[in-house]
Amino acid sequence: MADQDPAEEIKELSSTLASVESVLDLDAKRTEIEQLREQSADPELWNDQDNAQRVTRRLSYLESEVTRVEGIQRRLEDLGVLFELAAAEDDADTLAEARAELAALRKDVGDLEVRTLLSGPYDEREALVTINAQAGGVDAADWTQMLQRMYLRWAERRGYPTEIYDTSYAEEAGIKSTTFAVKAPFAYGTLRGEHGTHRLVRISPFDNQSRRQTSFAGVDVVPVVEQSDHIDIDEGDLRIDVYRSSGPGGQGVNTTDSAVRITHLPTGIVVSCQNERSQLQNRATAMSVLQAKLLERKRQEERAALAELRGEATSSWGTQMRNYVLHPYQSVKDVRTNTETGNTGAVLDGEIDEFIDAEIRWMRNQERDAE
Repeated sequence: MADQDPAEEIKELSSTLASVESVLDLDAKRTEIEQLREQSADPELWNDQDNAQRVTRRLSYLESEVTRVEGIQRRLEDLGVLFELAAAEDDADTLAEARAELAALRKDVGDLEVRTLLSGPYDEREALVTINAQAGGVDAADWTQMLQRMYLRWAERRGYPTEIYDTSYAEEAGIKSTTFAVKAPFAYGTLRGEHGTHRLVRISPFDNQSRRQTSFAGVDVVPVVEQSDHIDIDEGDLRIDVYRSSGPGGQGVNTTDSAVRITHLPTGIVVSCQNERSQLQNRATAMSVLQAKLLERKRQEERAALAELRGEATSSWGTQMRNYVLHPYQSVKDVRTNTETGNTGAVLDGEIDEFIDAEIRWMRNQERDAE
């Protein structure tokens, strides 16, 4: 790539960007932006808070998408001029700046290409993420909390709103489980490859002999349900428990029994919500989470039945999918895509786009092979 003529590479990147623009259909997005702007200017919109938030989130997302593509196009145009200027003045500093910008644009256009792969029926939905501590005792609970922070930091870096619905704290340290929403379009399509078991190897901070400990946490990602989804839930199949919300160490954060736990008896699925002060609000949110998990279960069953009819073996992405090694060396490696980095601190601080992009490409290839 370094030996390629910069003008030719800029031309190739411009051609790729034009293809991406076609797939993303920017003209349709601009039309929708104008419609949403009209809706958002209507004072009546805020009579329905939920709908108003959906409209404003969608508008913000679309404006960001269009601005992002248009910005890359302008940078590509400016870059050609920068290379010409560097050559005309024989300026090494300007040439270095141009080469650095070319590398950055190469990555940004590649990221946009990945975005075009999110074409699944639910990919454009918001995401519900649940993380559960698995084997490893207190280290697994601590690891679960580390993963929660990693994903929340990732969302924060991207400007994605998040809402934590439920957190079950462990007795000594960390958390036993957590459920939170990533409220951004295509959050599900972006994050669904994170589903599976995450394995941590490190010197345990909870072992007074400083021994190496391996611990596991399971990550579950499902799409948020919408009104068009048909999930029938029989009230007789539910056990609903109410209890008092609590924080770390059992500290009460509520003085009423407002937290809600719903168990779907036929499947054994359990969901909880304690982020609102109202029991009714927590129940409504918990039901939404339950519907999302039942929808995902239904989709999995349909995929398995179709694969059986075709005589295909079904593959599960819900197995061990990433190893995080902090001792005796530093490494994070995805076992499916072989994506790897030694910068473990950055990964745990939410810099996981390299892994997510590789997952999206890998999953799309798997889906194409199955078609």
